[in-house]
Amino acid sequence: MGLVHEAFLLYAVSTKRELVQRFDRQMGSVESPTIPENGSAPSTSNGEQKPPTEDGVPLDTDYPMEMTPEKPPESDSSKKRRASMLPLEVGTRVLCRWRDVKYHPVKVIERRKVQSTGPNDYEYYVHYTEFNRRLDEWVKLDQLDLDSVETVVDEKVEDKVTSLKMTRHQKRKIDETHVEGHEELDAASLREHEEFTKVKNIATIELGRYEIETWYFSPFPPEYNDGLKLYFCEFCLNFMKRKEQLQRHMRKCDLKHPPGDEIYRSGTLSMFEVDGKKNKVYGQNLCYLAKLFLDHKTLYYDVDLFLFYVLCECDDRGCHMVGYFSKEKHSEESYNLACILTLPPYQRKGYGKFLIAFSYELSKKEGKVGTPERPLSDLGLLSYRGYWTRVLLDILKKHKGNISIKELSDMTAIKAEDILTTLQSLELIQYRKGQHVICADPKVLDRHLKAAGRGGLEVDVSKLIWTPYKEQG
Repeated sequence: MGLVHEAFLLYAVSTKRELVQRFDRQMGSVESPTIPENGSAPSTSNGEQKPPTEDGVPLDTDYPMEMTPEKPPESDSSKKRRASMLPLEVGTRVLCRWRDVKYHPVKVIERRKVQSTGPNDYEYYVHYTEFNRRLDEWVKLDQLDLDSVETVVDEKVEDKVTSLKMTRHQKRKIDETHVEGHEELDAASLREHEEFTKVKNIATIELGRYEIETWYFSPFPPEYNDGLKLYFCEFCLNFMKRKEQLQRHMRKCDLKHPPGDEIYRSGTLSMFEVDGKKNKVYGQNLCYLAKLFLDHKTLYYDVDLFLFYVLCECDDRGCHMVGYFSKEKHSEESYNLACILTLPPYQRKGYGKFLIAFSYELSKKEGKVGTPERPLSDLGLLSYRGYWTRVLLDILKKHKGNISIKELSDMTAIKAEDILTTLQSLELIQYRKGQHVICADPKVLDRHLKAAGRGGLEVDVSKLIWTPYKEQG
């Protein structure tokens, strides 16, 4: 796959707060997994996590906020032994106190000196080995249990021991929180990627009325990497290092919506088509922003070959970006979507499913079948499989008589291969006498529809006014 195809194959569908809730569920009650779509809790200026709020009102959290119990006094020998460990080396494995006031295994990824000279005066950037990299963070020494410091062990042996200690349910829940999405990278490229992006360079961003914690590294120009926070204009997506700069910019910026053509308006929802060639700076800024929430993908700066479809919630102040997807102007592989992202504050509202459905409505307008660019991440595949399942089962339930995969593809614009694999995963198709036969028992269809969960927001096709790119100009 070329650089252009790697470029925008990004997928993000979960948030830091949802992972906190998932963690508590995996360690306690058992609940059905959902695709995480919820906003991040805001941070204070020093990076400390605040309790999540909605319209300024604190929400109940799934983890206790009580004070950490005090440890008994240390002996002199214990103090000497601890002092000999410091500062901790990169690669050290140790237990770290997390926001749930419990200790969890971490690996030290990086360290930095704070304003003092003693061996304790370091902060450590740690990766919680049970969870996705989006939870990596800087911690202070008092959060680490130095009695648990481990020597370096063989990775394969350690993984096997860890796997044996986890219940099957815990392992499944942990697997569901990992968005790998780096199948296109070989081992050397993956190591290089992880070394280059191992520490988040931006901790939080301000976008409109939201302050959002970032999840991953994004390759902003070097002059923007010495601050913990960036301020984005929510309309043109220009970014600044200081609040005062944003305020001056907003007095001069005359945009109140993305710089493109509005192709859909239904109620307060609007979709804008932005041509990467006509709006190059906007397209590049959108990619910088998206990369803060997406891992293991190459950011490519040539946006000329892509169209961006930006979904907005509209009010009297303007059109506020909710999420977007991108697609190539001309795809030989019939890709109808390259990158998709719902911003954290707008997740768990059905917008991700809406974006997927919208991409297929564009394919229908083009008179083509479509498929998302490959490879898909684990959660990307889960989202698409959910969409394909709901669409296909709805048709099978209503349809009388036989129906072929080709007919399903013509009706839905879903590629035949995607229909086949979806029906096979549901055990609704058999291979008889040289051809595939769909077996649609009504009770089985109802059971699968219930398991697939609710659909997203409906796309009102009558409100879509759009001309395919090949026919423009």
